Amino acid sequence: MNTILALAGVAIKELYRRKDFYVLFVVTAVITLVMGSVNFFNEEKVVRYLKDICLLLIWISSLVIAVGMTARQIPAERESRTIFPLLAKPVTRGQVIAGKFAGCWLACGIALFVFYLFFVTVSSLKERHLALAEYFQAFWLQWAMLGVVISMALLGSVVFSAPSANATICFVTIAGILILGSHLNQVAATEPRPFGALLSGLYFLIPHLEWFYEVRERLIFDQSLLSWGDCLLATAYGAAYVAIFLFSTWLVFRRKILTA
Repeated sequence: MNTILALAGVAIKELYRRKDFYVLFVVTAVITLVMGSVNFFNEEKVVRYLKDICLLLIWISSLVIAVGMTARQIPAERESRTIFPLLAKPVTRGQVIAGKFAGCWLACGIALFVFYLFFVTVSSLKERHLALAEYFQAFWLQWAMLGVVISMALLGSVVFSAPSANATICFVTIAGILILGSHLNQVAATEPRPFGALLSGLYFLIPHLEWFYEVRERLIFDQSLLSWGDCLLATAYGAAYVAIFLFSTWLVFRRKILTA
């Protein structure tokens, strides 16, 4: 456990050293504040418009941080040749995978917390009440979703040699799931076999990230709080895909030949 935490600490420190987080946060803050100063609509619509823009930027920024950070973890270790003394300590490859995931997930959690702190502050200036429970649920479910994204990118980092290729494929996959994921089953019902059966199988196979994205709409339109049972179920759903992706990463990485 100490080894995993030490590896995680390295990934968390990387968040502070690199400029990705700072640039994305400043861009999000500036765009949100500029949009919040527009007074073309009545007050209620301004609040919804502001929350919509801010949450969209938070989702985009968190995905960029998660995929970008994770995609370069193992390739950077190989390029700098630090992976060889690391595995000679001895540190198992499973511990490397677990440490990299834990570090990236915790680092994304810290970044996401800062983003949501800004979001809550801006919202409180426009609204007369603070729905802290709803904000916490949205934060937690988005963080759980990022766990799935990070584990997916970590698998790509041991499959693809270039971080850029891994990041591109991850972004395309994530965008495809968010846009088309919920419609695959409906399209499958209208298609003949075997293409329809293939789409139906794909629908049940992919992680439905769009289910987590729907919580954003509940915040925008001030809808009721999700039941904590549903929140726990969604967390378990995300954790199951994290376990599948991490196990697949370990299977690939343990057989991967590392050459100096």
